[in-house]
Amino acid sequence: MSEKKIENSTFINKLSNLAQCNDPISPSLYQKYDVKRGLRYADGRGVLVGLTRIGDVVGYEIDANGNKIAVPGRLVYRGYNVEDIVRDSEKHHQFGYEQCVYLLLFGDLPTSDQLAEFTSLLGQLRSLPHNFTEDMIMKAPSSDIMNKIARGVLASYSYDNDPENRDVANNLRQCIELISRFSTLTAYAFQAKRHYTDGKSMYIHNPRSSLSTAENFLRLIRSNKRYTRLEAEILDLSFILHAEHGGGNNSSLTIHVVSSADTDTYSAVAAAVGSLKGRRHGGANIQVMDMIDDIKSHVKDWSNENEIAEYLRKIARKEAFDHTGLIYGQGHAVYTISDPRATLLRDKAEELAREKGCEEEFNLYRNIEKLAPHILEEFHGSAKKICTNVDFYSGFVYSMLNIPRELFTPLFAIARIAGWSAHRIEEIVAGGRIYRPAYKNISEERPYIPIDQRIAAEPRPLEHCDEGVVTSGPSD
Repeated sequence: MSEKKIENSTFINKLSNLAQCNDPISPSLYQKYDVKRGLRYADGRGVLVGLTRIGDVVGYEIDANGNKIAVPGRLVYRGYNVEDIVRDSEKHHQFGYEQCVYLLLFGDLPTSDQLAEFTSLLGQLRSLPHNFTEDMIMKAPSSDIMNKIARGVLASYSYDNDPENRDVANNLRQCIELISRFSTLTAYAFQAKRHYTDGKSMYIHNPRSSLSTAENFLRLIRSNKRYTRLEAEILDLSFILHAEHGGGNNSSLTIHVVSSADTDTYSAVAAAVGSLKGRRHGGANIQVMDMIDDIKSHVKDWSNENEIAEYLRKIARKEAFDHTGLIYGQGHAVYTISDPRATLLRDKAEELAREKGCEEEFNLYRNIEKLAPHILEEFHGSAKKICTNVDFYSGFVYSMLNIPRELFTPLFAIARIAGWSAHRIEEIVAGGRIYRPAYKNISEERPYIPIDQRIAAEPRPLEHCDEGVVTSGPSD
């Protein structure tokens, strides 16, 4: 490293220490001013900031006395239980994600003819615009695929003949195009990353308009373009379960907030992608997989519940894995007794595990699912019910599909663009007011000091900063 770079780095580190020491806020002040940090009440419930007709996440009910009563989890799209959507798709041997997209966007379940017409439209739009792949993906590859998706969304503005038109019809057209192309954009970004970052071969296949979103994605990321029906079905199920999760999750809220400023579709969706990229939002299944790798390396007998339980206790005591005390894939902000997405995905994962010869590994997951909630309750002594969440099984499913971990969060985005689009349209139609919550300023006003009278403030070591510095917490 050159002397100039070392000098700049040292200066920036000093400024960083100064910035961190200058902005501590004591947790007691949040209590004093009754601040709902993270827009949540003390019991974890979200602060009501809007109304929606799109989706609902049910994990508890409120009784007449205002107490939370835990109930089996339900995920609802436009009034319909997602479990019913999944079961009906399985009964008719159909891929169900495209039907969910239609339902989320238009509010009603499609007839067979409406679904066929809409699915055909999605298929026709899967290819990226002319020269987009060469100019926007290959010429500026990224080591992070979520970053590339966000840049690809913003770049799509330049390929739109009417990008600033805020009419609902134009916004709907833009959203449908993005929904269609997200899987292609993601697959090509992955191929570019493989070639330019990993030094591996790159395969650019053309999408097929007759295939579902799940089928197309598997076709585009594999060198031989081959996949089994079961592989496509379980990826389709994952897309259904991740398509929407109420308006309060961070990325859907982001869509509402940014759209309320009356910006264009591409800016709003790119902001949501940036939110989902965050480790507290979209990357939880990767943490699960890292934890499972650690458990596999330390537990000799994957069928021995006592051995598994003892190692989980070490994790809970912060003596093992990442020393956070967290057992990843357990617990949810809303779901209490059960996460319906985890249940549906687990049942299909068992079928795929038999096809792939991964029954032993699947049974390890089942044992952890059985033991972890009791161990967490044992250590924390909380009456709050803890259930296994969808992230616990989604990473396992993707690994059985031989999908690299750097694609786990992008897969989430491919699914969630449906919900984001629905929330974008809802904000345009029913919002009408820019989001402007309040922040209370707790610093005192000071007399201005002319520059020739100032004394340089010497940055303090971080360990000497005020105790009110807030550090990152667990993911939500």
